[in-house]
Amino acid sequence: MVKIKNSISKHLKEFLPKKKLKEFLPKKQLKEFLPKKQLKEFLAQKKLKEFLLMNNLIIRKNKGFFGNNNFKSLYYTVLTSFVIILLSFLMPSIVEFKNNNIFASNEIENKSKSNLEKVLDGEPLSKSSKIDEGLDLKNLYEDVFKFDDLPTDTVRLNATTIEQLFKDTNYNLKDIRKTKLVKPIALTLLPEEMKMIESSQKRKNLFIKIILPLILEENNRIKLDRKKLFVILNKNNNSDQEKRWLNKKFKQYGVLNKDLSTLKIRMDEVPVSLALAQAAKETGWGTSRFAQEGNALFGQWTWSGEGLKPKEADENEGHKVMKFNVLQASVRAYQRNLNTHSTYKEFRLARAKLRDDGLPLDSIILSEYLDEYAETGEQYVETLKKIIKQNDLKDFDNAKLLPSSLELESLI
Repeated sequence: MVKIKNSISKHLKEFLPKKKLKEFLPKKQLKEFLPKKQLKEFLAQKKLKEFLLMNNLIIRKNKGFFGNNNFKSLYYTVLTSFVIILLSFLMPSIVEFKNNNIFASNEIENKSKSNLEKVLDGEPLSKSSKIDEGLDLKNLYEDVFKFDDLPTDTVRLNATTIEQLFKDTNYNLKDIRKTKLVKPIALTLLPEEMKMIESSQKRKNLFIKIILPLILEENNRIKLDRKKLFVILNKNNNSDQEKRWLNKKFKQYGVLNKDLSTLKIRMDEVPVSLALAQAAKETGWGTSRFAQEGNALFGQWTWSGEGLKPKEADENEGHKVMKFNVLQASVRAYQRNLNTHSTYKEFRLARAKLRDDGLPLDSIILSEYLDEYAETGEQYVETLKKIIKQNDLKDFDNAKLLPSSLELESLI
């Protein structure tokens, strides 16, 4: 008996460890079948499994409730169904959150680009599209009217003094045509003697030298704004300062519903040669009463507020010509007018098409869309073209205003 026990003890770990035995046969069941003393012996015997089988005892692992295959299958089915129902319920909310919060800025930008491309390609937009439509007049000329806050006792220099100033600073059109660089000399008023300059060429040259820096300055303002706009549009997240700037520009250009496509089309330059030609035509190269008395370079009409009545007009009826405190205000109001008024929508679309094709803003092409600027229609357009060509005004289209600040240096 001792030899058997020793032999069994030696091979115990090889056959059935005690721990494993307890898993296959609960101790309580085994205890009922064998006395305590014999139980200890059988736990250590190698032939325990054979003995149990001989006595019709089944060795089975106790799996519990979840070990039952039928219950296990039911459990997994219920769990899977619950997960599917939960996901179906939450999915619409997840998608809506994703669209409204994560990709909101990208969607605005993509939609804006899509609408712009459709307009430039001549494709019809959806009925709900409002690209370059409508105009909010409330804040349209707010920055123009700020010029009214400037002192009204501005000294009007005479023509001789101005010519000497230009000579002393070596400011002449010949050098500008060659170098494309313009000195930032900003005069606020035209000289009264414009009419008395006998040489038409001298009068024209003086007029161009006075007006050119003003047009370039306003174009520079638009260039900087346009550059900032595209930086903002190419970012996924914008700061509060950038959002405030955008809201300010929406108001400045009268954009409804904060439409980015409309803002991009309206916020753009007017070719220098076109602006010079219109100023020359509307003022008679700086000699008109509206230019002399009201700094009105572009003959813009108004039916309210201050203005100058045309001599032939009825005192209490009809339009007035807008008057300004300084020449710079007139240039800004003119550009704002072309960039926002519904009459010049085709002008803006033609300009955008040139941009899209990578072409320069051609004043001859764009003048075709200004037939409604004056009552003479097509005749007015032909006059503009003639002024541009005869005076080589396109030479100034690529001119750059010498910088008066570090910010403007980037535009040269």
